[in-house]
Amino acid sequence: MLLKVRCYWCDSGWATSRRHRVLKVHRKVEYGLIALRHMHGKPRENITSVREICNLYGIPFDALAHVLSILNAKGILKSEQGTHGGYRLLENLKNINLAEFIGMIEGQLAWIECARDEAECKCGLMESCNIIGPMHDFNRRLIMFLKSITLDELLQLNSDLINISRKPADSGSSAQPSH
Repeated sequence: MLLKVRCYWCDSGWATSRRHRVLKVHRKVEYGLIALRHMHGKPRENITSVREICNLYGIPFDALAHVLSILNAKGILKSEQGTHGGYRLLENLKNINLAEFIGMIEGQLAWIECARDEAECKCGLMESCNIIGPMHDFNRRLIMFLKSITLDELLQLNSDLINISRKPADSGSSAQPSH
């Protein structure tokens, strides 16, 4: 998910060019969040099919089916078999934070290569790197931040978190996610 955000460094408008690098959420995580938000807005007993979500949001079927099977295995969703089968939300989303969710889908959560597993790090600078400490601290702080946000809080329709689909107050152009 690449978000268009106002550039505070160069004030050149919306930061969407290559010179404006942003942290990105992997597509699988994005698909999972879209599906959970869709299901979160329905009564708990309602079943949602993969096809329903794919048709509504334009998500590739196989990718979403894979993500939902992971969430089923982790106990967040319950799969229902049959011609009218699908998934229903099982776990209370207040009990799952964003870091846990990303970890479920992506595996070990690390924003820099050497924070994953130093023994397997392929960075050629590892032995002479003078920013390992600060980068590990950055990684730790980012994970702490992600742990502070529950999925329920993130996926609320009337969330206090930033709603990127609204127009900024100081501009006529919209800030919508770009896929």
